[in-house]
Amino acid sequence: MPETQRMPEPRQAAPSPAATALKPDSWRTVAAAMFACGWGGNQFTPLLLMYRRLGGYSTLSVDAFLGAYVVGLVPGLLLAGPISDRRGRRPVLVAGTVASAVASLVLCFGGQSAWPIYAGRLITGFAVGIAMSVGSSWVKELSSGADGGLAARRASLCQTAGFGLGAGVAGVLAQWGPWPMVTPYAVHLLLTAAIPVLLLWVPETRPPLAHATGSVRELLTALVNDLRVPAPARRRFRLVVLPMAPWVFGAAGLAYAVMPQLVGFRVGDWGLAYATGLTVLTLGTGAAVQPVARWLHGDTGNGEAGTRTGRAPVAAMAVMLLGAALCAANAVLLSPWLAAVTAAALGAGYGIAVVSGLLEIQRMAGPDDLAGLTGVYYTLAYAGFLLPTVLATLSSWLSYPVMLAAVAIAALVCLGLVMTGARVTEPAAPAR
Repeated sequence: MPETQRMPEPRQAAPSPAATALKPDSWRTVAAAMFACGWGGNQFTPLLLMYRRLGGYSTLSVDAFLGAYVVGLVPGLLLAGPISDRRGRRPVLVAGTVASAVASLVLCFGGQSAWPIYAGRLITGFAVGIAMSVGSSWVKELSSGADGGLAARRASLCQTAGFGLGAGVAGVLAQWGPWPMVTPYAVHLLLTAAIPVLLLWVPETRPPLAHATGSVRELLTALVNDLRVPAPARRRFRLVVLPMAPWVFGAAGLAYAVMPQLVGFRVGDWGLAYATGLTVLTLGTGAAVQPVARWLHGDTGNGEAGTRTGRAPVAAMAVMLLGAALCAANAVLLSPWLAAVTAAALGAGYGIAVVSGLLEIQRMAGPDDLAGLTGVYYTLAYAGFLLPTVLATLSSWLSYPVMLAAVAIAALVCLGLVMTGARVTEPAAPAR
């Protein structure tokens, strides 16, 4: 058995003077912004069947709408963090929340044409990317006195709640409400309207750097530095975080994008409500198991790693493997009931993986690169959301049972990598 390697402390930075004297509940407004952006990001997912039936779009087209969302996410995740490290968290997250509302406005009036939908989904992805990278970091910094596990769970829980409730409300309104292509987005606009103003009152934890010139060259240099994994943590990042991260939203895509399309013919006119139910079940299970993820990770409550550290990523991938195997089986059986069981299993894997990944990143990062590395982690996580589009593209040549069996084999390989990585490496000491 290889010897365990202990990582030294990651690079440090002096604490921001603005981070002192924080109110205990300052993080709640930032969490509300994350919730609203998450709502806007996932309200579209249960509407895929609606766009197929009312808009006449093909399966490949509606899966491509999901792909446009991921394309918008990447710059939001990778650019927003480093910019907020240099220019402050507040202006960047305010811009992200406004962008989320603008995206709903575009989708509200553009449902009859593909290009406005692509544009709206692109802007939505950009807004969610900002919320996840900047919001997660700001919540951690505002959670004064709380251990890292609680801060990570606050951020992931608010985002997951937004994803779940946004999908649930949008699906119900599209199934039974008036103007199904308009009403869901109008609700999100009302929900988001006041949040950018409220964010102006939240304490800034990363004030603008006095020496920042704002030049393109300086920004690109800062971007590279902020996205670089600290050297002592790189082996654990490659062996634990990298194989696990794409399964976070890969699981979500399988549960509430692939499964409803496979079994939708079995539920008839209830297809939209059924797809909404699977989405809520997946994300609800993910939210419910997040405290278990923190326990599995072994946090002691004082910022130190406990003896169980490493179990959470392994547990996440084991549950992912179960969910992927159930997906492959249901591609043959086409049972709506088995699809619900599969969604619950994949939701549990999602919930454990998203929290344990955030905890790993927060231990690897110093204060100056927290937002950047959080963006890297979520970029890898959201790469998995392209899985439904990839499967839909390949479906002209391969059957879904064959493709989903290959997905299950990939999950098994990643489980092996994560088990090896958790055994031969230790997490970095918590950054201060």
